[in-house]
Amino acid sequence: MTSEHEVGSWLLEDPCSIEYGAQWFYAGGYMIAAVLLALVCSTPEASGGALPPEALGAPPQANALPTAWACTVDTLRAGRECIFESEVSSSSNVKEQASGNVRTLTDIGHALCTQAARPSSGLAPDKELVAQCERRYSEAAQDFCGLEGKVPVIDAKGRFAPQARACYRQLSLVLQDISTMATVASACCQCAQKRGCPGAGDHCHENVSQQKLGATALACLSNQCGSACELTMPAGPASSGELRPTEQARRPSRTGGSL
Repeated sequence: MTSEHEVGSWLLEDPCSIEYGAQWFYAGGYMIAAVLLALVCSTPEASGGALPPEALGAPPQANALPTAWACTVDTLRAGRECIFESEVSSSSNVKEQASGNVRTLTDIGHALCTQAARPSSGLAPDKELVAQCERRYSEAAQDFCGLEGKVPVIDAKGRFAPQARACYRQLSLVLQDISTMATVASACCQCAQKRGCPGAGDHCHENVSQQKLGATALACLSNQCGSACELTMPAGPASSGELRPTEQARRPSRTGGSL
């Protein structure tokens, strides 16, 4: 079996060339070792200094801030879809925690209701709707937001707890309902009250937004508050004798006897 030395002697018969090749081999090994040593010494662990968080080679760090999809007071105010991503620990004093949960939400009720009761035209908030909103909002907070004192309804970062889903939904329904009435019925009811139209009482906003007005009220609103009540008026012109309650108009006509 031929040794490596014999093969080398066949390839390089000149002793000077063999010695030169050996030196070149050893020099190349030293160069590779030097490069590897330089790479090892240049690693962050050997540098002795910590990399800044934004550096490409820095270790990943979790962002503990609420995401843009977290359920917060802002999403409740805006009526946006959200995710219950909060992680809250159990409370030891359930009685105090339950009252604290309700108080936390009722304290911000006036601000939320004031915004919800503002008409889309940008006018001042409807005072009657603000009062109605605060009453209904407070009732919903009392009924659904105590969470039996088991956990805080909102964590330290302003996120609603997952256990507060029913609470959040009920408060959102109140604010959305008030916002709808402010958009559809606020200007109409204010005009109806000034003109003395029938039905301009405590339930005007609800009756107008749900189109539960009688013929006399519709006739007055059509004649006296046409522009303010255009969103609630029946489609097409109609005389006072042709106006009738909306619920009755929605019933299907019967051409024959009972089925």
